[in-house]
Amino acid sequence: MFDGTDHQYFHGGERGYHVKWDSLLFDYSKWEVLRFLLSNLAWYLEEYRFDGFRFDGVTSMLYTHHGIDFDFTGNSEEYFSDDTDLDAVIYLTLANLIVHRIRPDAITIAEDVSGMPGLCRPVEEGGCGFDYRLSMGVPDNWIRLMKHVRDEDWDMGQLVNVLTNRRNDEKCIAYVESHDQALVGDKTIAQWLFDSEIYTNMSVLQEETITGHRGLALHKMIRLITLSLGGEGYLNFMGNEFGHPEWIDFPHGGNHYSHNHCRRQWSLADNEDLYYYYFNQFDKAMIHLEDEFQWLSGYEATISLVQDKNKVIVFERGGLLWVFNFHPTQSYEDYLVGTWWPYEHKIVLDTDEARFTGKDRLRAGHEKAFPIIKEPWSNRPNHLKIYLPSRTALALKPIVK
Repeated sequence: MFDGTDHQYFHGGERGYHVKWDSLLFDYSKWEVLRFLLSNLAWYLEEYRFDGFRFDGVTSMLYTHHGIDFDFTGNSEEYFSDDTDLDAVIYLTLANLIVHRIRPDAITIAEDVSGMPGLCRPVEEGGCGFDYRLSMGVPDNWIRLMKHVRDEDWDMGQLVNVLTNRRNDEKCIAYVESHDQALVGDKTIAQWLFDSEIYTNMSVLQEETITGHRGLALHKMIRLITLSLGGEGYLNFMGNEFGHPEWIDFPHGGNHYSHNHCRRQWSLADNEDLYYYYFNQFDKAMIHLEDEFQWLSGYEATISLVQDKNKVIVFERGGLLWVFNFHPTQSYEDYLVGTWWPYEHKIVLDTDEARFTGKDRLRAGHEKAFPIIKEPWSNRPNHLKIYLPSRTALALKPIVK
């Protein structure tokens, strides 16, 4: 209303108002809007040395219906129709051109749930130029499982589909949770797993409970399978790495403008008497393993086994063989695991290791390699026989001789 109208920088009338967000909507066809937004990008890159941007609400920008009550099925007509806001597409393309021209190593990430083709391809190819798409379905699925599905009823096929449902030629960033899941009184993944025990039973000096055992195992497995299978980038939301016991709740009228939950208790990760410390140690080991094998950088996973009855998932990625047993109670002796590589395999990361407060049930697999059996199994030319404990995930490295 700077000039007495509702459309100086925005669309006028109903088109200029987002009913779900109670916010106004820019008219990207106006030079003044483009100059304002693009100059903001340049300012933060040049003056504040930003190294990238996550563009929020891209789905709302791309379509005049803003994705409200619209179920995207993957049909091309859903992406390229009269509902597509071409002015917004042009702005996003210009934004990526400017960002990468000012700082070629900058990263741009699109928060888009629609899956518009080409959004994360270079402008020279006719794309919008984003480097990554944010895989918003992954954290939403983890929260759904926590809230509504018993552990023994987790569908391994559905889980793998959510983690791999992306185009091979467009990079995605996977994450376990963010403010969208742990905001305004909702629970973090750690809170869903440990429930009230997150405030009373997180000391390693106490006797471990059934709830604690489950939470300790699944928190590590959930992060590891998201990092290893979920995308070409990995996002950690503040406190995820050590299972922060509180949600994020910014001051607002509903909480009387309290700052009580507008913080992170970083000291928890430094206290060796608390499980938070060991969560953080696992996160370090997990990230260091990716640094060494760099599976996020262009290595596509090849899945050999998704067994719902046994709750087992097996795949290869980044030169490693990954094995996940999500079964809450069942461990397996001499479990057959197919592999491409005709070599012995040795464990390089194990969620059940004692250094992460696990039960160390696979210590022998760390000290001595599993022998290779050069016979086909599970669509692979070779296989191993391994002990596979319940609620445990492994990364195995072939020992090339």
